[in-house]
Amino acid sequence: MNHVTDLAQQPAVRAALSAAHDQLDAILEQIIRIQQIPSPTFAEVHRSAYMAEQFQAIAGDDLRVTRDALHNVYARLPGNDPGRPPLIVSAHLDTVFPAETDLATRRDGAMLYGPGIGDNSTGLGGLLWLGRTLVERQLSHAADIYLVANVGEEGLGDLRGMRAVVRKFDGRAVYLVVEGGLYGQLTHQAVGVRRYRVAVTAPGGHSWGGFGAASAIHVLGRLITAIDDLEVPAAPKTTYNVGIIEGGLSVNSIANFAQLWLDLRSEEPEALGRLVGQVQNLIRAANRQHAAQGSGVRITTEQVGDRPAGSIPRATPIVSHAEAALRAVGCADVRYIMSSTDANVPLSRGFPAVCLGLTHSGNSHRPDEYIDVTNLPAGLGQLLLTVLAAAG
Repeated sequence: MNHVTDLAQQPAVRAALSAAHDQLDAILEQIIRIQQIPSPTFAEVHRSAYMAEQFQAIAGDDLRVTRDALHNVYARLPGNDPGRPPLIVSAHLDTVFPAETDLATRRDGAMLYGPGIGDNSTGLGGLLWLGRTLVERQLSHAADIYLVANVGEEGLGDLRGMRAVVRKFDGRAVYLVVEGGLYGQLTHQAVGVRRYRVAVTAPGGHSWGGFGAASAIHVLGRLITAIDDLEVPAAPKTTYNVGIIEGGLSVNSIANFAQLWLDLRSEEPEALGRLVGQVQNLIRAANRQHAAQGSGVRITTEQVGDRPAGSIPRATPIVSHAEAALRAVGCADVRYIMSSTDANVPLSRGFPAVCLGLTHSGNSHRPDEYIDVTNLPAGLGQLLLTVLAAAG
């Protein structure tokens, strides 16, 4: 902690921390410009191109900017000690909102509203502020710093962007994941997530003339009820959720097809495995019953997501730096939370990683999502101090 405190007292660093307050309006304008570029999962290309342009503009040819085949963006800030492990500072490009979403924003005092404004336009804006601050203020660092804007964090993206990042740098790097919200909260323990598409096929028919034939929707409804009757432990926290249901042809048709999308989570891999097994047993039992009845019903499952669990000790330097940085910018209430973020990938492999947030936010994944800009300067200061401490 003393190292971070000493850093915060250096004149150049003090000036940078102060500038985060003075530049707040310009920072918010940049965040809104990012938010206005539609970036649904698997279609992040335009926001990726914008981030690459912005990174390049920070330092011209002195900053090496590349993009990979997935449209992850990498901006390398070279350090003065090539023997040090590189520091990867990442924020995800994608949002949960379809491309046609109305992205209008509005400001109400300290609250800034707009779809995806916190998750994760603010995180991306933080990367740009960090890069510009390091370059323009000539804040030296021993390790190479890579600013990474990555794809595929949300939903069915299944962390594919961060998986590629970790394949690129492996265990020789230290990872710092930036989210727009979650100020005052640190994650070094990753919640495991399994996601499935469960599909039901059935004979179907006319609602009157075919009455009595098996309906895929009715079968799906009984399966949802059975899942909802499962008992899951409160500790370790374990959850299930049917997020989407689809199917049927018309109001007067017996459905011949229906499907659901199922999200299963737990703080511990063993508990998650038990929950997965319980759901699989329900589906196997239903299939046996329908086969015995000759109903023509078939239930199939496809795994569509696997966000791995993992953790590192709280005493790991990158985690200690992040906590000390929060306290240095005036956050007395530092909380550690378990969550599912891009940090899952390095944490699952035991690599040093932590996820931090830049300000308070709310209504995440809703059109009326918002950030409270009050603590954004402090959150940016926390980011800068953590980076400087971790990069030497």
